[in-house]
Amino acid sequence: VQLQASGGGLVQAGEALRLSCAASGRTVSRSTMAWFRQAPGKEREFVAGISWKHDITYYADSVKGRFTISRDDTKNAVSLKMNSLKPEDTAVYSCGLRFDVGITTNSALYDYWGQGTLVTVSS
Repeated sequence: VQLQASGGGLVQAGEALRLSCAASGRTVSRSTMAWFRQAPGKEREFVAGISWKHDITYYADSVKGRFTISRDDTKNAVSLKMNSLKPEDTAVYSCGLRFDVGITTNSALYDYWGQGTLVTVSS
């Protein structure tokens, strides 16, 4: 499975961005996909995840109510809509995938990763 993330960029605080992660090589309809981010000098952290079963979602407290994760299995892709962006959201965002029904915040349990896309939020 190959994952390709896109949609990052430079925005001002309060603005929105949509990230996309397209999968190829295998259908991912029965997978859990998640977004993680890593800011300079910090460890990678979980942002949001979505399970294939019942489209269950889970968010980090820091983004709850501002970010929305969704999936389009017809396009083999997952998106992250980010509203009301803050400077502290600045990071490289990466998508991960695991062929398991459960969402986990542990990045080591994801089997495939995209290359990451940079999101910069200016104040």
